[in-house]
Amino acid sequence: MFAVGYVHRPHGLDGEVSVEKIADSEDLFHEGEELVWVRGEERRALTITSSRTHGDRWLLSFEGIGDADSARELAAGALCLESLPPQPADFYWSHDVRGWTCEDRAGRELGKVRDLAETAAGPQLTLDTAGGREVLVPFVRPIVVEVDGKGRRIVLDPPEGLMEL
Repeated sequence: MFAVGYVHRPHGLDGEVSVEKIADSEDLFHEGEELVWVRGEERRALTITSSRTHGDRWLLSFEGIGDADSARELAAGALCLESLPPQPADFYWSHDVRGWTCEDRAGRELGKVRDLAETAAGPQLTLDTAGGREVLVPFVRPIVVEVDGKGRRIVLDPPEGLMEL
């Protein structure tokens, strides 16, 4: 299971709850979405009946939760997906690419991937070079030429000077 939200407290009297989204996907909390609520050993299947944003949180309503007392029972629980939604063909999880080799078009090793992180400027690789330096490389085309999952390698065409920063 994958946690996508954290229930804070009821909102109003009609069973809505305030939820902090802890996943990056924009399309998680929509009407009809089936989630699993988890708190410790407790589990409960929930289906969203309505959702709306409220500041930096979401206000969600669920089938069978119709008042503040029922909503209060969900407080301090995590909302989870049974499995991850399908991702685009060129999508990679950070844990998938850690340890992969990055090389240039000529096949020369540039470094090993330590991390892939989402930054304000977009996705970014952190490479550890053979010389012990850390290099930050935007994980975008045209810098990323090829991603070879079977070979656990990423071919890069870095702009001049990027590997020296």
